[in-house]
Amino acid sequence: MTQTLIEAHSLAKSFGIVKAVDCVSLRVERGSIVGLLGVNGAGKTTLMRLLSGALRPDSGNSSIAGFNVQKEPRSALANLGYLPDSTGGFSKLTVREFLTFAAQGRGIYGSAVAAAISVAARQLDLGPALDSVMDTLSKGWRQRAWLAQAIVHDPPALVLDEPTDGLDPAQKSELRAFLRTAARTKAILISTHILEEAESLCDRIVFIAEGRAAVDAPLLELCTPDGRLKNAFDRLSATSP
Repeated sequence: MTQTLIEAHSLAKSFGIVKAVDCVSLRVERGSIVGLLGVNGAGKTTLMRLLSGALRPDSGNSSIAGFNVQKEPRSALANLGYLPDSTGGFSKLTVREFLTFAAQGRGIYGSAVAAAISVAARQLDLGPALDSVMDTLSKGWRQRAWLAQAIVHDPPALVLDEPTDGLDPAQKSELRAFLRTAARTKAILISTHILEEAESLCDRIVFIAEGRAAVDAPLLELCTPDGRLKNAFDRLSATSP
């Protein structure tokens, strides 16, 4: 039986009179990559912040690996790797210090910290930057450092907001290959503005429009015969409520 590792139940969040997320439900199962698509301001980032516990919902709830994010946050977040939309902060730390902080925050201590950092650095080809200070790095290197903090504790669920942002074409290709491999044992939810990325990575697409899940369907149901999402994206964007 397939295990659901990321789940939202009727999540809702408003900022003033703006409904950023409006009663969204979704599931991401182990062994799959689900893509969140939608125009700017549709609610994708707010939804990911709700799933990660960075924001508290007005109503509804979410769970990671079976743990309720609102009621059991420590257990839920111990099973989650989260990449936020903005990868700033920790600017005076070296990458190694940053990852040490991230590992210890997830309950990894002693010699296990160095081992965990070594694995994450190898997976993301981050080794050359480990002893560089964060604010001296290019956007691509900084993005990889933040990706490393999301996987340093080898969580079963990943929620990644624009994971290839700032990466050059070769780095994007390498990261996509890593995510495909990781998805064999993990549940992965990504947001992206790159339709080709969704086409090459995702098993299923959730299209967010004005805070609502307008479509939740297998990738193949939305693609043209040549495997393209653009027609579906344009149609759904034009018919958003």
